[in-house]
Amino acid sequence: QVQLVESGGGLVQAGGSLRLSCVASGTIFSGDVMGWYRQAPGKQREMVARIFSGGTTNYAASVKGRFAISRDNAKNTVWLQMNSLKPEDTAIYYCNVFRAIFSRDYWGQGTQVTVSS
Repeated sequence: QVQLVESGGGLVQAGGSLRLSCVASGTIFSGDVMGWYRQAPGKQREMVARIFSGGTTNYAASVKGRFAISRDNAKNTVWLQMNSLKPEDTAIYYCNVFRAIFSRDYWGQGTQVTVSS
């Protein structure tokens, strides 16, 4: 079982930065993918960024060049550095672990990010 706890959300002006953190308790396997998703009001949850244990990353087109995901396997922690934030980045951000061997997703409780114009 994996439990995820996010922190770092808040209110920021457009153009500002925030750094989200997610700590996983339980065992993280080498094949687990860690990532961040977001859900804005009235919209579906979407992938923001994900990182494989070897360091390969994927980003949504809307955040590429502005956001950076990183991971410390020894600390079971994943971060999302968000720069040049825009009002359209406003959403609840969820930490995710995807355990490929079981095709199972684990989710955090979410952290609110609000970007004012």
